Amino acid sequence: MTSLWQQQWDEWHAAHEKRRADPHGFLAITGLHWLTAEPQRFPDAPGSWSTGESGVTVSLEPGEELLVDGSPVTGTHQFAPIPERGDVTVGWGDAVIEIARRGGFDVVRPRHPSSPVLAAYTGTPAYPADEKWVVSGKFAAYDAPRPTPVGSVAEGIEHVYESPGVVEFEIGGVPLSLIVFNGSTPGSLFALFTDATSGLTTYAANRSLFIAPPGPDGSVTLDFNRATNLPCAYTEFATCPLPPAGNKLPVAVEAGELKPR
Repeated sequence: MTSLWQQQWDEWHAAHEKRRADPHGFLAITGLHWLTAEPQRFPDAPGSWSTGESGVTVSLEPGEELLVDGSPVTGTHQFAPIPERGDVTVGWGDAVIEIARRGGFDVVRPRHPSSPVLAAYTGTPAYPADEKWVVSGKFAAYDAPRPTPVGSVAEGIEHVYESPGVVEFEIGGVPLSLIVFNGSTPGSLFALFTDATSGLTTYAANRSLFIAPPGPDGSVTLDFNRATNLPCAYTEFATCPLPPAGNKLPVAVEAGELKPR
C-alpha cells in the first residue's frame, strides 16, 4: 500500500512535470536573441527588435500583430524598461514572445508549442523517493542580506542574487551548509547546488531545492527528494545561474531528479 508521504511526492512530481511540459513553458523556447541598439529580425518572432535606455522596442511590418495585455498592437511599440530577472510576455498566434532582462542584457525568447524540444520530451527520471533524504536543518541569517554574484550557463553573463543567509544541516554525520536565496513565495528560500552525483547520475551544472519558510527558531526542512533540474538541463536557450562558491556538497545526494533523458 502506498504511504501518504509517497503519494504526496508522486502528486508533487506529476504536477512539476505538467508545469515543465506546458505549451508555453521553457521547453517551448525556440531561440535566445540578445538585443542591441540595432534593430534585428528573428525567424521565430514578428517585427524588428532593439533596445535602449527607454526599454525594448518592436517595429512590426504591415500584417504583423502582437497581443499586448490582451490588446492587438501593430506598428511600433515600446516596452517599459524591464528590471533584472524580470520579464513580460506577449501573444503571437499560438505562440508567446518573452521579453526579459538577464545579466544586464535584454533578450527575446519566443515560445512555440511546436518546439522540437517540447515535442520530444518524455519526462524526467528521478531517484526513488526515500524519506531518509528529508533532512532537518537550521537557517542562519546574515546581519544584513549579502549581494552574491554567481556565474551563468550563458557565456559572459553574471547574475547577482541577494542572500539572506545560510542553511546548516548534516548528511551521514557530515556537517554541511548551503548559501540560500529568497524564494518565490514570502519567507521561502531556495538553494542552487551540486554534489558528488553531479555529472554522473544528475545534471552537471546545478540543481535547485525549494525550502519552506524557517520556523521561529530558524528550523528548516530540506527535502532533497524534491531537488529539481533547471531549464538549462533541457535547452541551450537558457541563462540559468550556477551555484555560488561553497555550494558544492562533498557527499552524493542520491535523491531528486536525474539527468534528463
